[in-house]
Amino acid sequence: MVEDQLKRLKEKGVTEARRLFWIFAYLWVLFGLFALHKSIVLNEPDPFYHQGFAVINALVLAKIMFVAEALHVADNLRHRPLIYPILYRSAVFSLILISFHVIEEVLVGMWHGKTVTESIAALGGGSLVGILVIGVTSC
Repeated sequence: MVEDQLKRLKEKGVTEARRLFWIFAYLWVLFGLFALHKSIVLNEPDPFYHQGFAVINALVLAKIMFVAEALHVADNLRHRPLIYPILYRSAVFSLILISFHVIEEVLVGMWHGKTVTESIAALGGGSLVGILVIGVTSC
């Protein structure tokens, strides 16, 4: 009896770890490409410098998305035609990622002695449209 429970728990742990890994891998590729693109556009001498930040961001945001999925965020339209839940989940998870990305940028800026306004100005050009573009491209 106890062995069966341990076996099921282990199987569930492996399954959840795989799901977390694939979320992480997707975000890592996405953020890595964004970091590489930014380095090329800004003509930085070492284009792979920001890849470490991409890995850390992918790990943190993958865990946030994983917890949001476990809490069944955006599962309201599950029984509707497939297009509605896909669009709704995409929008909700994009808003979650945008929110945590903005919070991260503000905290990093405050760590370096910047104000909240100065920190947000560095994100997506400081405009609401720039921040939304970041969110739309990440979904």
